[in-house]
Amino acid sequence: MDAAAAELEIVWLSLRVAALSLALCVLPGIALGHLFARWTHPLRGLLQGLVMLPLVLPPVVTGYLLLWLLGRSRPLGQLWFSLTGTHVAYTTAACVVAAAVVGFPLLVESVRLSMLAVDPRLEQVSRTLGRGPFDTFLRVTLPLSLPGLLAGSVLFFARALGEFGATIVLAGNVAGETRTIPVAVYTLLSTRGGEAAVLRLVAMSVALALGALFGAAWLQARQRRREAR
Repeated sequence: MDAAAAELEIVWLSLRVAALSLALCVLPGIALGHLFARWTHPLRGLLQGLVMLPLVLPPVVTGYLLLWLLGRSRPLGQLWFSLTGTHVAYTTAACVVAAAVVGFPLLVESVRLSMLAVDPRLEQVSRTLGRGPFDTFLRVTLPLSLPGLLAGSVLFFARALGEFGATIVLAGNVAGETRTIPVAVYTLLSTRGGEAAVLRLVAMSVALALGALFGAAWLQARQRRREAR
């Protein structure tokens, strides 16, 4: 495989990992964001702290904890193998898990702040008109908090593209399997003559991140125009 094909494979793997991890986390992120915005139980602080923990832990520590939980000799890892016939550690699935865990707090917090900004009186009006809690959430709360969800999704996607610490511990550095852009850059930095490839991968990473940000800004502006009509 020539250098250009190898670099395209790295970029494609990174995009797949970021997209799959986002798809895995969107629904739980919305549910927890809504819970943290509306729930007033004292246990909320503890649960919220656990969800936010990957933001303050060193990524390598997060990766070690994931490896301790999902390693091939661990109960969860063996349970996964018995159910699927495959392992998590040192596979593409491990990249997805690592990206999901480190990016999830950003998504949840964006959704939470967005839903806090929704006037509860609008939800009360919807309930008085005969709509149930779930219907009110789908028709009132979620549409009004959509810009925050989009912003959180972009932050998540960008964080997933740049995830390195947890990935290198849980997934390792397997060409074509777990070598995402950050892992490839780390590898090439210690390779003689790898600087040109590093610059190309860095440029593609910056372009992808900027594209995601511009796309999110466009979607948010479009949503605001719809709401203003």
